Amino acid sequence: MYARDLSIHFSFPFLPKNSARFVKANNPIKLHSRSLQFHQVAYFLRNLRAASASLSASMATGSWKEVLSPALTSTSEPPPIFDGTTRLYISYSCPYAQRVWITRNCKGLQDKIKLVPIDLQNRPTWYKEKVYPPNKVPSMEHDNEVKGESLDLVKYIDSNFDGPSLFPDDPAKKELAEELFAYTDSFNKALVSLFKGDANEAGTALDFIETSLSKYNDGPFFLGQFSLVDIVYAPFIERFQPALLDVRKYDITEGRPNLAAWIEEMNKIEAYDQTRRDPKEMLKPARNAFWLISEVCCCHEV
Repeated sequence: MYARDLSIHFSFPFLPKNSARFVKANNPIKLHSRSLQFHQVAYFLRNLRAASASLSASMATGSWKEVLSPALTSTSEPPPIFDGTTRLYISYSCPYAQRVWITRNCKGLQDKIKLVPIDLQNRPTWYKEKVYPPNKVPSMEHDNEVKGESLDLVKYIDSNFDGPSLFPDDPAKKELAEELFAYTDSFNKALVSLFKGDANEAGTALDFIETSLSKYNDGPFFLGQFSLVDIVYAPFIERFQPALLDVRKYDITEGRPNLAAWIEEMNKIEAYDQTRRDPKEMLKPARNAFWLISEVCCCHEV
């Protein structure tokens, strides 16, 4: 009778050096390394699989294709407001509303939060009078009240509804997240300035994004793992990238490998992909004027 050694070629220094022994037929097998007893191996693998599954769920939620209803216009009847249904009022073309739409999808809330699309060029009067007096999107009807502002709504949905968490527990990541939330308006204004010929301000903003994407190496996203931060930037970068390339021949990813990798990974997320517009559609008005300025402004009251 002899023992066969099965060396484990990875090290876990946070675990004590020990060994486990088990017998198969007449041939005892000794498992050893600086690391794991057999039950520790099983525990580690279970947790690894659970973490992977959780991440996959948060990024791929919404694998079924949602059928989108036509936008409501000035001739449309209002929904039965405050009947207990949670409604998210959006425009399919508004990047601010898209933030909240993505969050809803990533949380797997397609059957819990009903989309109500509004035609912003021909918006119904009842929206301002009965739903949301500021008369802009997004807004959300929940628990007999209506809330607005995209940054507030993505946090509200993440905190008050079931589904995978989209905000970190780590204090350092939380701090970076708040810094990046606060920077979104400055980033958008800087890139709009590039349409007017100011490349310096836009370059500085894009370099800030590139540096921010290098802060954590546990994933390709702003906080390493996918989070609300990625969601709030995605709708704008989705629009800026093709438009600037088309109008100004400016590639926002040139010399910015982290940003290029981020865009590639974002485009793999089905819950986000379902909210995206056709790039060709976005380019149609680009040659006429500063299309992005018009699109962003039309999300607000007229």
